[in-house]
Parts: sequence; structure tokens; C-alpha cells
Amino acid sequence: MAARGRARRVTFVATFEQRVVVEEAHLDDQRHVNNVVYLQWVQDVAVAHWQTVASPAAQAMIAWVALRHEIDYLAAAVLGDELVVHTWVGPAEGLLFERNTEVRRAGDGRVLARVRTRWCPVDATSGRPRRVPAEVRAQFSTA
Repeated sequence: MAARGRARRVTFVATFEQRVVVEEAHLDDQRHVNNVVYLQWVQDVAVAHWQTVASPAAQAMIAWVALRHEIDYLAAAVLGDELVVHTWVGPAEGLLFERNTEVRRAGDGRVLARVRTRWCPVDATSGRPRRVPAEVRAQFSTA
């Protein structure tokens, strides 16, 4: 018997990363990467992950709001360092999605910062919290 209809293809990207080279504009008065810059990288990699994996339809209906960031700074990044900003989505419970991010120095693999962020999906038009379809949840969440 032949299969009917089309099988839906679900893309699952467990992790995602971007590379960054530390520039003069990233530095603070102590000549290492400013705390605010780390948050910008966390935001940038999360958005890039979403835009790479989520369908255009999902992107049109769902936006994300950060509710909380927890950052552990473990070592300094300095001018010229090449960094790997690596992210993945952990458990999702109801309207809360946990996203983890690590910033590593590419040269020696040393973890410079670990970040845990809690995100809430919202309707892209109204800004109100909304549930995400099961297919989207399966693409991003580990649970």
C-alpha cells in the first residue's frame, strides 16, 4: 500500500554557534570585553539560531522575550581573541524556554562565560504570551 500525503520534515538543530573576533569597540576600561557585549552576543546567537531553524511561518507568528539572564564570567576575553558563541535550548515548560550559551576562546577552548536565559514566546503581532506549536517546540527544546 502506498503512503498517502506528504511526510512533514522537521529540522532539529540541537546546537548552534557563531564566531566573533573581539574588536576595540567591545572593550571596557579594563581592556577586556564589556559585560553588555556578552549579552549582545547571547541575543545575536539566539536570534540567528531561531532564524536559521524556524520556518518563515513560525517566524511570522512567534517572537521571543527574554525574562532573565544569568551569567557566570569565568575568564576575560581581550582584543583580537577569536571566540565561539555556542547556544542550545534546554527544557521547555509551558511558556518558559531555557536557552544556554557558552562563550569559548577558539584557540584553547577555554570557557569564558556561561549564560542561562529564560525566554517566553509571544505573539509577533500583539506581543502577548503564546504557546508554540508542537513542531516548533520539537525543533528547539530538549524536553
